[in-house]
Amino acid sequence: MATQTEKMFKASIQMMEWLEKWGYITAGLSFLLLGMAVFAYGWATFFSSLYKGILNASMALMVDLLLVIIFMELFRTILEFLKTHTLTLEPFLYIGIVAAIRRILTLTAHEAIAEASAEQFSRYLWDVGMHGGLVAGLIVSLFIYKKGITVKV
Repeated sequence: MATQTEKMFKASIQMMEWLEKWGYITAGLSFLLLGMAVFAYGWATFFSSLYKGILNASMALMVDLLLVIIFMELFRTILEFLKTHTLTLEPFLYIGIVAAIRRILTLTAHEAIAEASAEQFSRYLWDVGMHGGLVAGLIVSLFIYKKGITVKV
């Protein structure tokens, strides 16, 4: 027979699990709403900045849409966790790849607009190179993860 303490402990655990579930639900809905807001903002900004040129407006829209993809991937990850109660590595690898590519595009767009000094251009090349290396590393990690290759350390 369960003691009063064991019943209180079990009730506390159930309450914390309920709060955790609602925490994930509210976080997921927040990512969904943020994605929708950035999507609308991106298109509104695109149309309002067309007078500056299609290239600048398109680059800004592409960066915003990549951010939307990140938000939607986070939303999908939370949704899958709520269904299965397991987290996998794969969505986070995709998010990292998209985030690094987004950063490269942002840097490239900024560099195309601004007149940079030699030091700024060198910093730009290092930044793009590091993010390119990050993309390559994440793609290799994704390949290893999908193939189920185990690495002994």
